[in-house]
Amino acid sequence: MATPPAPILYLPHGGGPLPLLADPGHRAMTDFLQTIPQRLGTPEAIVVISAHWEAPVVTVTSGAQPALIYDYYGFPPESYSIEYPAPGAPALAETILKHLAAAGIDAQGDRDRGFDHGLFIPLKLMYPDASIPCLQIALQQEMDPGQHLAIGQALAALRERNILVVGSGLSFHNMQLLRSGDDRYRDDVDAFHHWLIDTCCHPELTADTRNQRLRDWAQAPGARLCHPREEHLLPLHLCAGMAGNQPAEVVFDAPVMGHRAIALLW
Repeated sequence: MATPPAPILYLPHGGGPLPLLADPGHRAMTDFLQTIPQRLGTPEAIVVISAHWEAPVVTVTSGAQPALIYDYYGFPPESYSIEYPAPGAPALAETILKHLAAAGIDAQGDRDRGFDHGLFIPLKLMYPDASIPCLQIALQQEMDPGQHLAIGQALAALRERNILVVGSGLSFHNMQLLRSGDDRYRDDVDAFHHWLIDTCCHPELTADTRNQRLRDWAQAPGARLCHPREEHLLPLHLCAGMAGNQPAEVVFDAPVMGHRAIALLW
């Protein structure tokens, strides 16, 4: 019997370090992240595409022991002493770079870049012992959705190994509304999530149709209200590219900081 492909998870990572600070607006998300490994198992390595790293070309962390980057501001002092000493994955980084080169995608390793909070916040909840090797892949600064789908397609072979791929973002990321608590636009937020779930999960969509919809995501209802800038959505595109024709499953659908957010599992 063939081994099923390794899982791919697009998840919400919340607001800075708040998920680790017992913030009530993150309780449902925290509970989800702590329990979802029961479905995922224990991977041999974790690859994270974080909304908080952009580069001119595809870049992969390749250091053996990356430090943490506390890339958030104005939080309590304990937020800047969080530890997550997961090892890097230099050999896996080389494999990823070879897959990208074979697909004609320019890419490079970065031995000095550390792990940002898009990695260490969710993974500290999911795999708190920090024993699984991790690496990050940067978003491309041009923010081209088709290119991120292509990057995912180039890395589809990773699913033949026990490697967990995580797209770390947030399906609603309008900072002005998150800070204000304004929920007058709930219908628009729901409309975007309905479109996103239908696009990623509908079992009868072909891969070509799904990918075209994701390329044209900004035309979806409520799209630019939910994502004035798309960096928290594009990790999903890379995940969807890897998944090919496999529809996703909604494994989380609840408010994060007062606004709807979802997680998708392939």
